[in-house]
Amino acid sequence: MFDPTRTAGLETLRDFVPRAGSVYARQRNIDTAPHRTNVSTLSPYIRHRLVTEREVVAAVLEVHSLSAAEKFVQEVMWRTYWKGWLEQNPEVWRRYRRDVSALIDGGATDAADYRDAVSGRTGIDAMDAWVGELVETGYLHNHTRMWFASIWIFTLRLPWQLGADFFYRHLLDGDAASNTLSWRWVAGLQTVGKTYLATASNIARYTEGRFHPEGLATAAHPLTEDPLPARTPIPEPEPATPSTRVGVLLHEEDLDLGSLAREHPWLDDGRVVAIAASQDAAGRSPSGVSDAVDAFTTGAVEDAVARATHDVTVRTLAGTPAAAGAWAASENLDAVVVPYAPVGPVAERMTGLRTSLRDEGIALSTLRRDWDTLAWPHARRGFFPFRTRIPTLLAEQGIPGPR
Repeated sequence: MFDPTRTAGLETLRDFVPRAGSVYARQRNIDTAPHRTNVSTLSPYIRHRLVTEREVVAAVLEVHSLSAAEKFVQEVMWRTYWKGWLEQNPEVWRRYRRDVSALIDGGATDAADYRDAVSGRTGIDAMDAWVGELVETGYLHNHTRMWFASIWIFTLRLPWQLGADFFYRHLLDGDAASNTLSWRWVAGLQTVGKTYLATASNIARYTEGRFHPEGLATAAHPLTEDPLPARTPIPEPEPATPSTRVGVLLHEEDLDLGSLAREHPWLDDGRVVAIAASQDAAGRSPSGVSDAVDAFTTGAVEDAVARATHDVTVRTLAGTPAAAGAWAASENLDAVVVPYAPVGPVAERMTGLRTSLRDEGIALSTLRRDWDTLAWPHARRGFFPFRTRIPTLLAEQGIPGPR
């Protein structure tokens, strides 16, 4: 379904733009799988920044007013909001990682009910079909993801962390913030006490009668957890150094060097002497990732390397800090520059890279996009206060309305 290239992402965007206004607002909750024209299916491209949030929203607002395209723009901004919220609450991610590891080590993934769920053998028609679709395609409709999580937690009574892990291992667009926090929201942890209950009538209505699940939970009692620590400040990006030999290392969180250089023009002033890209999709989970996720992520990195237009050496590296450190040393670099990685596995990998480079006497600099810098500080509470900031945030980005 998804070609892991920027070209394919831009073609998908061009195809969707005419439908991003009132048509999307009316039809977005309907799951017409497998051929969906009522949603954008842009998320795998946005998630890896093969296509950026800014250019998606700008393209839509060249054709539609913000009021007409409000629902779609909000969907893009949800992803930004989740990242900003997790950036200020990193303990949520750390707890999730610890919980998944503990559940796997404790044998929870060997239990019959878990094995039945991830193999599509629950006996719930919709759930079993969705498992098959997810495993085969790496994608599920957003409304379906909510139903799936609700049934997993409240009907099957399986740990939400293992459901989030299952999604994260199979979704082409899976990212740490959106995936983890959406599962927490369904469970009643993210907005404390507020859960999402999947009902047979709602599923039948919005799948146009394809499914009529029986035996679903009739109540969704919120889960509980220990109190979270106080919110922490968003880390500042590490500034670029005035080094004379700089290498750029792209990773699966951000694979469009061209737009990154437009935001940071010094990348084109001759200091960049080497470019590399790496990925470690398997780092999403102790159980690794699906072949589809690995293939898409690998393809996206290869596309980013192929698009690098600098007259310098360009390489694809193994996704380990040691490999990146060895590359930097072999190129005799003074500094390595990476796109800022938000809380998640890639940020964890960058921590290891920092140590590896320090051992070689090489500095590490991070470049954060204006989109994130402007929006993330406003993701302090719920989405709805954040939503009121959207017109201002778009204006600050210089995104105009329709011509």
